Amino acid sequence: MKKIEQLNENWIFEKKGEKETVDLPHTWNGIDGQGGDITYYMGKCTYTKIIGKYSGTVYLELAGVNNRCKVTINGREVGVHKGGYSTFRFNITGFLTSPKNFLEIEVNNSTEKTIYPETADFTFYGGIYRYAKIIYDIPDEHFSLDDFGSKGVYVTAKVNGDVYVKSIITGYKTGVSVLYEVLDKDGKVAASAGDKQKLHVNDPILWNGLENPYLYTLRATLLKDGNEIDKAELKFGFREVKFDADKGCFLNGNHIKLKGVSRHQDRENIGNALTLKEHEEDLAIIKELGANSIRLAHYQQAEEFYSLCDEIGFLVWAEVPVISRFSAKKQDNALSQLEELIKQNMHHASIFCWGVENEISMQGDTPRLVEAISELNAYAHILDPSRPTTCAQLTMCGVESKLNQITDILGYNHYFGWYAKTCEGLDEWLPKFRKANPNRPLCLSEYGAEAVIGYYNDAPYQGDYSEGYQSLFHEHYLNTINATEWLWGSYVWNMFDFGSAIRNEGGVKGRNNKGLVTIDRKTRKDSFYLYKAYWSDERFLHIEGSRYKLRTVGAHNVRVTSSCKSVTLTCGGYKKTIRGEHVFTFKDVPFVKGENVVTVSSGNIKESAVFEGVEEYPKEYSLPEGSSSMVRNWFVPAENEKDPNYLSEDDYIADILSNKEIQAMVKGFAGNIVTNPLVLAITKRIKLKTVLNLKVVGLNDDIKDMVTQYLRTVKK
Repeated sequence: MKKIEQLNENWIFEKKGEKETVDLPHTWNGIDGQGGDITYYMGKCTYTKIIGKYSGTVYLELAGVNNRCKVTINGREVGVHKGGYSTFRFNITGFLTSPKNFLEIEVNNSTEKTIYPETADFTFYGGIYRYAKIIYDIPDEHFSLDDFGSKGVYVTAKVNGDVYVKSIITGYKTGVSVLYEVLDKDGKVAASAGDKQKLHVNDPILWNGLENPYLYTLRATLLKDGNEIDKAELKFGFREVKFDADKGCFLNGNHIKLKGVSRHQDRENIGNALTLKEHEEDLAIIKELGANSIRLAHYQQAEEFYSLCDEIGFLVWAEVPVISRFSAKKQDNALSQLEELIKQNMHHASIFCWGVENEISMQGDTPRLVEAISELNAYAHILDPSRPTTCAQLTMCGVESKLNQITDILGYNHYFGWYAKTCEGLDEWLPKFRKANPNRPLCLSEYGAEAVIGYYNDAPYQGDYSEGYQSLFHEHYLNTINATEWLWGSYVWNMFDFGSAIRNEGGVKGRNNKGLVTIDRKTRKDSFYLYKAYWSDERFLHIEGSRYKLRTVGAHNVRVTSSCKSVTLTCGGYKKTIRGEHVFTFKDVPFVKGENVVTVSSGNIKESAVFEGVEEYPKEYSLPEGSSSMVRNWFVPAENEKDPNYLSEDDYIADILSNKEIQAMVKGFAGNIVTNPLVLAITKRIKLKTVLNLKVVGLNDDIKDMVTQYLRTVKK
């Protein structure tokens, strides 16, 4: 029987000639990848360790190395893996030539034109950021360890109790057989079969999301002459998820609107080098919010996280990092990462769909792109016919795009009210999509607004980075989503603030602040409690803006979010009760100079906040003057008279590209082309409006409007 040895302690890590001893998981970008330094270290580093000479066949398993990994032992190259988010293994048996062997793992997180992702709005943390292990004493005949990081055993279950199994056996010989058994939650055998690829469980208990996440175990035992020589176990569930363009999502025949959040896998100062403790904490916070679904963006995440979702009952959207910038040179890598994702995780009951791309049309909707995504979609169905495929389009992808006709279900990423127009832009877009695609099941796969802890505004407005505006933004979206019955679900962007080294906005460097919770998981923003009021059954009260203690003397509106149906607020001589749901706005609450105690109550629950009345509005609550901010009041009407001191669609492209702010915004996606002398020379006499109106460019009116409105906020 094979044995496993963890290989996580006492690695010698070397970066640019400096060495230190580290334990896994480890990343070298835990600090600089979140500090706004665009030159955060992206390059080669090495991890070295002396390992022994193990008996039998020996494999090295690495659960996550970002993004290119080369393994050598005693100076001989073992292999190379391309892709930063999946498990992979190398057979190292023939490389262990002495009692002490020098293992070197060279890791490179710099972008490569043959590996996805090449560019995206998140930090590409370098390192061996998940666990490592040695598997040894592997018998000559065993469940394959070479099939894209899987266990070599696969299971698919139907709600009628049928269980389809498959295994790949390395070194198969006569006299070798497989015993498949299905065990219930108590470990009792519910079904068994020898060498057959189909079993049946009578009256199976269904995996039913958060209500009853019941799991069975498939145990595959490899026998030789009747003796056990290898074993693999996979937890799975009986469940069925279906989608209808008119009625939405159904779990086991019952309608369920997916109330989802998106999650990146990083933490403050430790990057993506997470342990089980961090994964469990994230899921506890998400469950507290009241969500029932999670989009794991934009790449394969840790296997233990999927397992925890199985056990808790979250429905999971899993995807590959085919994102932002398409290149035909990366297609083989995209197919490989997709195969790793599916083969390693297809047994997870929580995963209901496979995502094949995110915002890949950013550089245009071309026939080659449509062909490439169609190939990924078809391959996903070959690998796993039991699940639907999906993708996430960006606003600029027109509703009639061919990309919208590829996957089984579909999502759109919209930021109306933050990057474009006002929140009402969503209300205008949804019927346009519905008219063009009446038979396409749709969700909102991303939407959000930034909120930086520390900013407060009595009258929040778009682009002020305050918690107040973020809450207003999400309230509008929640109401629209709830009113649009044909939407099968939605995914907040994002559950947690996350590292994005290319960012510098809202007075914060190196971070995307759209989370409902801060990157350190210590602070739940006001919008977190807004969602909790809409989604959770837990009775609670929350006074918005309660951490901002200084308030000007005079009348203030106080917003309270709650799952209760009636809320009473008192402050000094003010007392009022409001009946309603989710959001309770108490108008003209008087704040006097000095201490003001605001108390809200409903039945036996109570919440209080103390505010100090001051004469002048505290400057520290506002975005610092001169702070870099790409977001402003984008809702300036397009018909407004142009200001000659600001850019517009009437300017030449070369002049627009020469603007430092435009360069900073575009460079992350277009690279050095924005400063290329040849490009600037060619576009010196071409006005932007000429290009925007070219039929070959194919921009719809909404996108043209977004571009022109934004340009008119950029000073020349």
